[in-house]
Amino acid sequence: MSEHTFAIRKMEEKDISSVESIEKRVFSIPWSEKSFLDACMTPENIYLVAETEDGSIAGYCGLWTVLGEGNITNMAVAETYRKCGVGRKLMEAMEQEGRRMDVSIFFLEVRESNEAARHLYDSMGYTNIGTRKRFYERPVEDAIVMSKIYQ
Repeated sequence: MSEHTFAIRKMEEKDISSVESIEKRVFSIPWSEKSFLDACMTPENIYLVAETEDGSIAGYCGLWTVLGEGNITNMAVAETYRKCGVGRKLMEAMEQEGRRMDVSIFFLEVRESNEAARHLYDSMGYTNIGTRKRFYERPVEDAIVMSKIYQ
């Protein structure tokens, strides 16, 4: 499926319903439209979407920044666009935007069973720094905590 091309850009209000639709299909306890709207309207946060040539939203990610730290809160790719490099492009763009805001360390949690995401984060230089027991619900599962530090 690598014939797809994507534009990575800041999430806008017009994207929220598409983002929420992906969120509902990917996560067992999805964020609401209001949660996304509030998050992407907060100046310290970075929310990006991957938009296809036809205007569809293929994926999104979110980063909350505070005092030089970035916490990756959301990351999802619509099933149709998985294995097309969308997740990597979103993460790279988010890191660039974070660096512009003086973020020097990024954190994220990922389900222990989510091998595809863990592989992506490993390949991008994220390191396993611990476990949050029973972090996820539906189903209950531990989260692997990962970080990436820029010197």
